[in-house]
Amino acid sequence: MPTVLILSSHVAASRVGGGAQALALARLGIEPILAPTVIYGRHPGWGPPGGGPVSAEIMQSALDAVAYQGLFAEVDAVICGYFALPEQVTVAARTLDFVRAANPRARLVVDPIMGDAGKGLYVSEAVAEAIAEALVPRADLVTPNAWELSRLSDLPVFDAASAARAARAMKRPVLVSSVEVKAEIGVVYADAEVAALAVHARRAKVPNGTGDLLSVLFVAGLLDMLEPKAALACAVGAVADAAEAASVGDQKELPISALPTQLARSPRVRLETLA
Repeated sequence: MPTVLILSSHVAASRVGGGAQALALARLGIEPILAPTVIYGRHPGWGPPGGGPVSAEIMQSALDAVAYQGLFAEVDAVICGYFALPEQVTVAARTLDFVRAANPRARLVVDPIMGDAGKGLYVSEAVAEAIAEALVPRADLVTPNAWELSRLSDLPVFDAASAARAARAMKRPVLVSSVEVKAEIGVVYADAEVAALAVHARRAKVPNGTGDLLSVLFVAGLLDMLEPKAALACAVGAVADAAEAASVGDQKELPISALPTQLARSPRVRLETLA
């Protein structure tokens, strides 16, 4: 059974962050190990979230215990997500190095959660800089939204073609979400050889957490030995299906329990090859 280590948020009542990713992985038969960076009661979009950040010392101590159990050698992928403190990013960078040493085949994935279009940064400048300087260079795969990719690459991202250009400027595989495609919305995957776009219908209202879900499902597809284009189609399709399920009864959170137990392409998604 594959194992994925997640360094990200745990939000008790909202299906976002590392907690939602762990649930999605378990549904797909992948063992999650979640080392939380924050413990909140609910998504901050609903109001005061309760809880707070996990100190870097406690986070390090928890990860040391995971390492002492011998589990770093069994980790097939690490996903770095939300960080509240720059010191947590330092812990995460050290962890990536330890996992790489224990298992050179492990995939190191960085979701550079920093901000979004129309909102700007929603982490501190120190956290954003630490992610860019300490985590992105260590990553085998980076999974930003379009705004984050533009910040990281220092290039404009306004459509699929510009997203692919900016992604390739990162000199590593990139999965970029929230790409504008006329009246639709898209996700671009690009590496040195392949560039592809998955497009689906835009919804006026979508629960929080779709970016977290996209990243983890794409990684799950890769662990299932899918080629990147197939993993892209399956991950985007599953997110689109989850958003559709949430619209039934106007659910406020992504229905992780509605995800399939096996990834499959969805008719809601159109896949295109980019130059």
